[in-house]
Amino acid sequence: MDQQKTAALASIDQISQLICDMSDSIWDVPELGFQEFHAAQTQCDVLEKLGFHVEKNLANIPTAFSGSWGSGKPVIAFMGEFDSLATLSQKAGVTHADPVVPDGNGHGCGHNLLGSGAIAAAYAVKEYLKTTGKQGTVIYYGCPAEEGGSGKTFMARDGVFDDLDCAFYWHPGPVNWVNPNTTLANYAVKYHFKGISAHASAGPHRGRSALDAVELMNTGIQYLREHVPQEVRMHYAITDAGGISPNVVQSKAEVYYLIRAPKVATVQEVYERVNKVAQGAAMMTETEVEIRFEKACSEQLINQTMNEVLHANLSSIPLPELTEEDLAFAQAIRETTSAKIKPGESPIIRTISPLRREVKLDYASGDLGDVSQICPVGELMTATWARNTPSHAWQATAQGKCPAAHKGMLFAGKVLAAAAIDLLNEPEKLAQAQAELKESMGGNPYFCPIPKGVPIPNL
Repeated sequence: MDQQKTAALASIDQISQLICDMSDSIWDVPELGFQEFHAAQTQCDVLEKLGFHVEKNLANIPTAFSGSWGSGKPVIAFMGEFDSLATLSQKAGVTHADPVVPDGNGHGCGHNLLGSGAIAAAYAVKEYLKTTGKQGTVIYYGCPAEEGGSGKTFMARDGVFDDLDCAFYWHPGPVNWVNPNTTLANYAVKYHFKGISAHASAGPHRGRSALDAVELMNTGIQYLREHVPQEVRMHYAITDAGGISPNVVQSKAEVYYLIRAPKVATVQEVYERVNKVAQGAAMMTETEVEIRFEKACSEQLINQTMNEVLHANLSSIPLPELTEEDLAFAQAIRETTSAKIKPGESPIIRTISPLRREVKLDYASGDLGDVSQICPVGELMTATWARNTPSHAWQATAQGKCPAAHKGMLFAGKVLAAAAIDLLNEPEKLAQAQAELKESMGGNPYFCPIPKGVPIPNL
């Protein structure tokens, strides 16, 4: 590693307390998607302090912003998140379930660490550009509502990422690896039925039950499951059952569907069939149905060139040092999970997973997929949690402010920055990544799966 690159990575150590304090502040005020006002302002303040030019209200989203430095090509981005999850409130540093606020929000997916570590990476690249005088632009994107809101997809619809040459992303977790897995595209759609209320006993013939329509739709979808590709997933939740009085014919009811498939085109085909089932249920019950498209995201494209650059740096930068206290806390957390614990096994993974070139399907979905279809993306995970920690669980929230999490976050920042610096110095490698993306897309441009007229939720 050359001296200038080493110095750039060392700059993360110089701002480590600022980065950790920012992460902890976001953990302390957990906010749901598109409502992350404290988190967004906190990160904007830090970006300005670090010398970045901040732009707010990207894509007309109050909590979407960017911090940029430099000029010209290449334009290298780091993606950040900071939204929390409902019902995952949990006290920090505690080894049993103990919410700060019963049923309150909590950072059970580590997004307080995620955005903060990405800012550390952006700062190191800024320092490298500044010291070397090289041409290039580094941008940190604050992206809201990853958890079910598809903030990046709404930003992509507005062209926010169109000028990027490549992007890097990381996620907290229990392992150290470069992500080789693609994801499912999805649509989120609400079906709102409107009927006619009536006395359920004295005048049932006068009523038209919206709840019956919801139940018939759900039954129809059960039959549809047999006739879609096996990778397709259709989940639902009844978000409005029409009331609590059984002696009233329900005049309104709503069901919320999440439709997933390996390709957006397949999701669109299944979506059209689901719509027909909803319309059929409305016909059977003589009700009306309103179809409300909520959000969507595309499948993620794995870029092997980007992954190779990331993995080379993940393997060459030393893992953070852990104390006995770090390991003891991780062990206590691990004992609260269903994991089988082997004697002598480190409770925090201390190895680097080999680079896997075989792309497998992860049955989750994420809005990073849309960025990956606009520019080459490399994704990293570093160990910030105890081995086998379940994501979206109180155990993840409890570890969000612990020293080991901070160390894993800063380590991720260094790996991301080092990979970006390599691409600054190897334009042929960046061109290779871009050519790979073009081939993966079949020469077609990115098409946003969220129609133009769909409003941003919760705004």
